[in-house]
Amino acid sequence: MGQGSRPDRVGEEIRHELATMLSRHVHDPGIGFVTLTRVKVSPDLQQARVFYTMIGDAAKRRDTERALVRATPFLRRQIGAKIRLRRVPEIRFEFDESVENQDRIERILLEIKAERDERSAAEPADAPAEDGATAPKAESPESHDPHESRDPKDPQTPRNSR
Repeated sequence: MGQGSRPDRVGEEIRHELATMLSRHVHDPGIGFVTLTRVKVSPDLQQARVFYTMIGDAAKRRDTERALVRATPFLRRQIGAKIRLRRVPEIRFEFDESVENQDRIERILLEIKAERDERSAAEPADAPAEDGATAPKAESPESHDPHESRDPKDPQTPRNSR
């Protein structure tokens, strides 16, 4: 028996075949540079949701969506000829929002990091606080034992050393 569940294996095979067909056999000018990210096949192998991404604005995205809908019957017939299944699944194309969401999260994390770097560059680590005392230095991870419990009244003294 092969590894993985059957719907996952069938989905990956459909993704591979569709990617090949879109790049070589479908000559619709509405289909731009499309990348198939994944195919989710229902457990009964009757429906396949094909997730794709593309480069372009909203108008280009609508054009690509229409072109993929026009090409779906041809693609489904070709899948039936290439993959041996009792019944060829219904194919539905969906734009994959997860890639855009990952890019957005990455941009936000990079902005936060840049902001922290700016703050740390603007404030020297040994600068005296407003009351004249120097800021406490952070403990190094090697000196702190995470299993050591501390006295809640005195955070500097470990409980087991009293």
